[in-house]
Amino acid sequence: MRTTGMGTGTATRAVAVGVALAALAGGAVGCTVQPVDADGNGRSPVRIELPSGTPSAYRPSSDTGSDSDSDSGVDDGDGDGRRGEGSDAGDRPESVPARVLWSPGDSGRDVRELQARLRQIAWLFDGPTGTYDGPTREAVEGFQSKRGLPRTGRTDTVTWQRLLGMTREPGRWELYLMGGQPAAAPDARCRTGRVLCISKSSRTLRWMVDGRTLTTLPVRFGSDPTPTRDGVFEVYWKSRDHVSTLYDSPMPYAMFFSGGQAVHFSADFAARGYAGSSHGCVNVRDEAAIARLYEQVRNGDKVVVHR
Repeated sequence: MRTTGMGTGTATRAVAVGVALAALAGGAVGCTVQPVDADGNGRSPVRIELPSGTPSAYRPSSDTGSDSDSDSGVDDGDGDGRRGEGSDAGDRPESVPARVLWSPGDSGRDVRELQARLRQIAWLFDGPTGTYDGPTREAVEGFQSKRGLPRTGRTDTVTWQRLLGMTREPGRWELYLMGGQPAAAPDARCRTGRVLCISKSSRTLRWMVDGRTLTTLPVRFGSDPTPTRDGVFEVYWKSRDHVSTLYDSPMPYAMFFSGGQAVHFSADFAARGYAGSSHGCVNVRDEAAIARLYEQVRNGDKVVVHR
């Protein structure tokens, strides 16, 4: 019938309009039609794009097919549940400062090595003393600044590795260039009476009375052409302000024990440490200490020079 035909046409147009309106409404929230993929498989007819900042929806589990709540925040699109590049900066690992090995106030053998290595490359001119003092801090700061490291004055692992790469293992007398080394055990001949017990191996002098050590001092000896003599002697002459007639050099607090060889203060030893040597005498670098020793030692006291 004509009426029926008109109704059908009207209904058809109404459906078309409805579909168009639905499509427009879908476009307003970001719907897009997806074509088939390269294998001819159909895809979901629409993909919902949620506005930025919308909380993520439940994601289906690939194992059970059930929905599970994602606990990893916004997915970065690679399907592994990790946060993308836009995640909060607080979730990113922060750089860890290098571990500090030694800092001002520390002391010991390791600090001596640090100082000896800094001396090798002319960042430090004093010591080694074995104490992380002001000059050591300043030397470390200069070394760090020159190499673009954080200028802290503390020796951390990065600073230490850079220093190791530029220096060599210091020898024993670089570590104890200015003294401070431990004394060797006393020779058996030093265990009775009043004795200046002098060890060439440890480069030390012990002032001992009846087997008890009262004072220990670092000392320096003669070179190969003018060696200090080994053996058992005794102090035969003391001369507080002595000047050598052979070398025309001061020998304060001289205590003579073998010919022209004496225990005495040496300004050169105080200034250069074991970088130099004597003409055969036993040099002491601590003037205050040898001044006290000079007052205690008597003529006739024993002197033992041993290896």
